[in-house]
Amino acid sequence: MLKLAGVLLVVMIIAGILGFVVDVAGALAKIAFFICLIGLAVTLAMKFLRKT
Repeated sequence: MLKLAGVLLVVMIIAGILGFVVDVAGALAKIAFFICLIGLAVTLAMKFLRKT
């Protein structure tokens, strides 16, 4: 029974760490998406301004 509790504790710790990593990766993906979106808007604005 004690071994089972130890195994479950290790699994719980690993799941917590993986959940944190997934949350951080999701946040970084959102930040990167908005940076790329701003870059796209700036690029399109520059192209539009150069044509006129």
